[in-house]
Amino acid sequence: MLSFIIRRLLLIIPMALIVITLTWGLIRLAPGNFYDNEKNLPKAVVDNIKEKYGLNKPWYQQYGIMLWNTIRGDFGDSVKNPGRSVNEMIRTHFPYSATVGILAYILALIIGLLAGTTAALKQNSAFDYGSMSLAMLGLSVPNFVLGPILVLIFALWLFWLPTSRLEFTSGYILPVITLAGIYAAYIARLTRAGMLEVLRSDYIRTARAKGLDEKTVLLKHALRGGLIPVISFTGPALAALLAGTVVVEKVFAIPGLGNIFIQAIFNRDEPLILGIVAFLSILVMIFNLLVDISYAFLDPRIRYE
Repeated sequence: MLSFIIRRLLLIIPMALIVITLTWGLIRLAPGNFYDNEKNLPKAVVDNIKEKYGLNKPWYQQYGIMLWNTIRGDFGDSVKNPGRSVNEMIRTHFPYSATVGILAYILALIIGLLAGTTAALKQNSAFDYGSMSLAMLGLSVPNFVLGPILVLIFALWLFWLPTSRLEFTSGYILPVITLAGIYAAYIARLTRAGMLEVLRSDYIRTARAKGLDEKTVLLKHALRGGLIPVISFTGPALAALLAGTVVVEKVFAIPGLGNIFIQAIFNRDEPLILGIVAFLSILVMIFNLLVDISYAFLDPRIRYE
């Protein structure tokens, strides 16, 4: 297991550099620059801007400088936010996305695991059909529809919750519910499918034949194997949540990482784009590594040679 973890950790840096290289290439292939606007700048001003940001150098020199700065973890200052470093902006905006994302996934786990497990234990019952129908509805309703509906009902009609303003604890309720909806639906369906497969396996029948009570069979044996599909889904899902969902952040005016990432794309803010992409790619790979490690603890049949 230790050698497996070391190998995976050593792969994170080259994989992140590949992602950064592709991102840098796509930015350069796109038309326009960050200093383009409706009014054309004088040639002398454009030349000064290119010299300041090294855009007058050959592309391979620019790429080498960018790659070296990425390895050092120094992405420089944002070109559209003078005086603010990319690392400082990520540190400032990421906690908002992380708070909403973690709370949303905890809520999704609670709802999804309870609904999926109960549906598997009561297969073909009214609860099974009802909960899976709601899960299908949750998968069908996108965030940009669910969010405004919740705001309309609970903020504008009932006046129970604020439309945004994360300064208050109640301001987190609507964005958390909006984010948790689709993930709770996924988890419920994955849990039901995983639990049904495990409950029909030989070792569960053996455990019941030995006289173990149903609670022990469920919690000690079935649940560990049934959660493997959910754990597989958790890695990329949690990374996506922590990175920030752009639509939800826009609807509820959350100053998270997804919000500034979209602004950086519109503004052609290359340092900020590269910094966020590098941060998110490393985050996703770390979460996937944790998911792979957790497999060995959930299922004793899994071992990493």
